[in-house]
Amino acid sequence: MKGLELSRAYYEAFGAPMLREAFPEYEPLIAVGLVGAGSECFGYDDECSHDHDFEPGFCLFLPGEDLIDRRAEFRLERAYAKLPKEFMGFRRLERPPAGGYRHGVIRTGDFYRAQIGCAEVPQDPLWWFTVEEQYLAEATNGEVFRDDLGQFTAVRRALLSMPGDVRLKKLAGHLWMAAQSAPYNFERCLRHGETAAAKWALYLFADHYISALFLLCRAYRPFYKWAFRALSGLPHAGKVPQKLEELLTGGDNEQARAQVARLTDGLLEALTAEGLFLHKDGAGAVPRDLADAAFMINDRIADPGVRNLNILYGV
Repeated sequence: MKGLELSRAYYEAFGAPMLREAFPEYEPLIAVGLVGAGSECFGYDDECSHDHDFEPGFCLFLPGEDLIDRRAEFRLERAYAKLPKEFMGFRRLERPPAGGYRHGVIRTGDFYRAQIGCAEVPQDPLWWFTVEEQYLAEATNGEVFRDDLGQFTAVRRALLSMPGDVRLKKLAGHLWMAAQSAPYNFERCLRHGETAAAKWALYLFADHYISALFLLCRAYRPFYKWAFRALSGLPHAGKVPQKLEELLTGGDNEQARAQVARLTDGLLEALTAEGLFLHKDGAGAVPRDLADAAFMINDRIADPGVRNLNILYGV
């Protein structure tokens, strides 16, 4: 059973009745779901995931103390701690009575501060460059089972709306870095006889290529060990995961050169299809390579303050 399914079933069996019967005055104010760190929040968990941090549990996201004070918070924590220890063949983890970060009672503001450094999304577009995308992914993954008040969901929705100029800046930076890594530095390292550095250049090409593809698809790239799995679900992915795997696991330099070229052509086609190289008059332009594409995309940024930042500012 998947962790999200287990979480919802546990909430419906025990959490919902607990709130309805013991906390009817607070029930409409509490958001419930499973969001945050852990493969189960992304739906990537399997039997191997059961060896750590896997249990029947859910999150109770509380608004500020003006709506639910600390005394009520403590009562909720005690009530959550007393829920059944076993469910559907899985046992809850041992933790202090106040619960834990991943499950249990959590203030909405505290959850978002832990993920993105603040309780709400700031208006300054430069803020978006200060948060790693894996944390934006963790703050917006999983499922919200209930949120009558809408406070938790409002922040979540705002986080899913990265400003367009920020997205373009990040995309330009990753394209530039991918172009620098391969074929440019890959070939230079080979000429120097530095085979390990050449292999590293291929890894960096793949790393920035993947980040660019997530940005192209308006999705947040998760923690690196889940990036390939998440990549397969992107609309522009196609056979990219297979090609990248062949690039990273193969040992033949000629094959690597050919694979880099194929991956580059595919990404340029996807960027073109997205309309990222259109002039203001509607005419299209054709970038020579990923480096050329990076500067063409950077030139499309409307905010001069963002556009004039170093092209690598968002990387």
